[in-house]
Amino acid sequence: MTKGQLFTSYRVGVAAEAIAAAQFARLGYDVSVQYGANQPEYDLLIAKGAHMLKVSVKGSQDGSWGLTQSYLTRGKSDYAVAADTWHARHSARTVFCFVQFKGVSADERPRMYLATPKEVVAQLKKSAGGRGETILHENKAWSARATGAGTVDAVPTSWKLTAAQIDKLLASR
Repeated sequence: MTKGQLFTSYRVGVAAEAIAAAQFARLGYDVSVQYGANQPEYDLLIAKGAHMLKVSVKGSQDGSWGLTQSYLTRGKSDYAVAADTWHARHSARTVFCFVQFKGVSADERPRMYLATPKEVVAQLKKSAGGRGETILHENKAWSARATGAGTVDAVPTSWKLTAAQIDKLLASR
């Protein structure tokens, strides 16, 4: 088996959740991990004092996270409507933790980002030169043949998972 066959999408999800839980704990937050049947909106709960967040963890090994494809109407490419529909499914206490394994060796920590659903939707809507996207890209330069030609979609640096970013989100929820 090749490395790619060993690190299946299922294992990417398991690894992403485990690494996210470990990193939150390492940074001093209480972490509650779900076992058994998954809740539809979140994978972990993190808390500090009286503040709590639901965390939906999304892992990737290809540089992007598919989020809103299932909300596109058949035959239509209305990316903004799909993003808004996706956003409506998430509560104000939910945040997303994006874990990226692309280009990361097994002995390194993957890159991690934290964002609210509102921030994610804004990023999706401005993607591809303003056309919108269903996929959140960590860093994608659109080719000359693409709708977003000449533009680059990248996860905002302010989303980098840090204790300060977590505290900011906890305080605002």
